[in-house]
Amino acid sequence: MTSTATRDVVPLRDATRAWFLISLQTFGGPAGQIAVMQRTLVDERRWISQQRFLFALSYCTLLPGPEAQQLATYVGWLLNGTRGALIAGTLFILPGVVALLGLSAVYVAFGDTVWVQGLFLGLAPAVIAIVLQALLRVAGRALHHPALIAIAVGAFIALSIFAVPFPLVIAAAALAGWVLGRVRPDVSAPKKIAASDGPPPLIADDALHSELPSRTRTVFVLVFGVVIWLLPVALAAVFLGAQSVYVDQGLFFSGAALVTFGGAYAVLAYVGQQAVSVYGWLGSGEMARGLALAETTPGPLIMVVQFVAFLGAFRDPGAFGPWGGAVVAALLVTWVTFVPSFLFILLGAPYVERLRQNRGLASALGGITAAVVGIIADLALFFTLHTLFTQTTVVIWGPVVVEVPDFGTVDLVALAITVLALFLVFVAKWGALRILGACALVGIVSHLIVTALIGG
Repeated sequence: MTSTATRDVVPLRDATRAWFLISLQTFGGPAGQIAVMQRTLVDERRWISQQRFLFALSYCTLLPGPEAQQLATYVGWLLNGTRGALIAGTLFILPGVVALLGLSAVYVAFGDTVWVQGLFLGLAPAVIAIVLQALLRVAGRALHHPALIAIAVGAFIALSIFAVPFPLVIAAAALAGWVLGRVRPDVSAPKKIAASDGPPPLIADDALHSELPSRTRTVFVLVFGVVIWLLPVALAAVFLGAQSVYVDQGLFFSGAALVTFGGAYAVLAYVGQQAVSVYGWLGSGEMARGLALAETTPGPLIMVVQFVAFLGAFRDPGAFGPWGGAVVAALLVTWVTFVPSFLFILLGAPYVERLRQNRGLASALGGITAAVVGIIADLALFFTLHTLFTQTTVVIWGPVVVEVPDFGTVDLVALAITVLALFLVFVAKWGALRILGACALVGIVSHLIVTALIGG
């Protein structure tokens, strides 16, 4: 493998612009975010092959933290080294940080964010169509054998019907992939690009950035990363006191960042319970409203921790005023939540790339790649249910745990915009930004009309 540590695979300016445009479209949770990167990086710009994109996604799925943001960081590293990783990962979350910080301030000041509902009424249905398109493309390229299809379907059923813990699904998929690689090595081999798959990537796999792993580099990245990760919390303890809300929030969310396996949904129940019942940073109703705000802003859903920290520090600012303390706490918690994600990629990517040719590991990750298709489908189903219906019910029947919609609560406006978005994606063949803009405009107009009719 050739090292390209001293040069950019694509011009850094072009890559930065691409990551900025991607960051403006990161709605819809990890399914929507992965769909946007799939469309932009694999299908349109062709900077990375489908196989390498899925390989990186499989590794990121194994890590705690937001997998879509880590995927952006990983691909940024493949294209432009450490600089690219930092730029891609930072830009991925920056719009969400700014948007949720602003909405948190609006919530505290006015107690209502109804003025943004029309915008997101249109964006959420658009994301459904974009996710569906990406899911079909990824499935068509990744599931090139009935055994891989079976793994994907099994992962979807395990998550959506039997509520199997996420780590168990990933472990089972890795084992199935490894066994499949031993029995049928041809199945684990990358699928050859067919004419129907579109043109091949502009950049060959071996031309992507790589670094030889070394003990010196690993120790440096680990020590430097841990120091800058926890330094703000240490400074808060020194200057504001170990019992301040900033230290409590910094330590709590630092720990939460290390156990978010399976995405934000897997840990938010615990975060909400601790933030409401143990620390008293906000009320249970406010936690629900914070989740709603986080789901309608770009970036990872785990960004809701910023809202929690903002409210908690606003009400107990200590040496800061309420507004200054709230902003400081929100930024502190964002820092301790996302720095580990960068650290995991910068530490692990050289080793994972080094082992990419290992047949056993490649087979295991192939199984995980197939399962990822099922995982994205499960996330897309969850997002669709909560976009098109205002109420759902969890039905438990023995080992079966299924979330079903209350069909009487269907949002007809959201349904109509979803149909429009599907038409724009699959028939009109519009680009993602154009679709998002059109649906957002329809959502704003629809919301204004409905609000006027109800008010009248």
